[in-house]
Amino acid sequence: MAIIKKFRIKNFKREKEILKLDKVSVYFGKRKIFEDLSFNLNQGEILGLLGPNGVGKSTIFNIIIGLLKPNYGSVFIDNKNVTDNPIFNRTKEHKISYVPQHGGYFHDLTLRENLKAISEMVIEDKKLRDEKINLLISKFELESLQNIKAEFLSGGQKKRLVISLSLLSNPRILLLDEPFAALDIMTIKNLQQIIVDLQTQNNISIILCDHQARDLLSCVDLAIVLSNGKVIAKDTPNNLIKNIAAQNAYFGDSFKIN
Repeated sequence: MAIIKKFRIKNFKREKEILKLDKVSVYFGKRKIFEDLSFNLNQGEILGLLGPNGVGKSTIFNIIIGLLKPNYGSVFIDNKNVTDNPIFNRTKEHKISYVPQHGGYFHDLTLRENLKAISEMVIEDKKLRDEKINLLISKFELESLQNIKAEFLSGGQKKRLVISLSLLSNPRILLLDEPFAALDIMTIKNLQQIIVDLQTQNNISIILCDHQARDLLSCVDLAIVLSNGKVIAKDTPNNLIKNIAAQNAYFGDSFKIN
């Protein structure tokens, strides 16, 4: 598949840190998930997370949104320590939205009813709610689907719906958990373009994880490879696949983006 991004975010845009995990350690019983894990996300950046099954990519998202508190270490948003802040605070004050791998919508409601239900929680002005819903339906080309119950939508249509739901609160940080899973090639390509557009048109900072390494690397500025509870490499896609540590832990020596 061809490279989706026509550019990578330049260095001058990396100077403003928006999110940071600082020496985070997480244990489930005696099992170590992370130990002294640190990385940051910069304003207007798309960052990818890669690693073997069970390395803890989804756990990182749970820590960022506040669903899980680390045993040690801190989470910073806009240089504020939010480690003890609950989910609603991070959502409302710091404008974080999360798109889960599965679900994220009301099965028995239509597409428009889903948008209406969530908009009532995050937008006080009814007129603004309707305007935002109509804008998102148009943006993601959902007009013909708006009166169909969500349970009857295709995988790609459900993904567009859940991303639309996540954008109702005008997030500054968007987390995407395995957005390309179980999607066909053309749907993945369309979703990659949506992700890049959210960066370029809406100035949203994005973290995504996925096992589809080529698809992820085609739309990120930087990517991280995780192994044994640590970040073992972080770089641009082209440089990352040449990194010996990343090859040994994840890519192998024959992996190519194209």
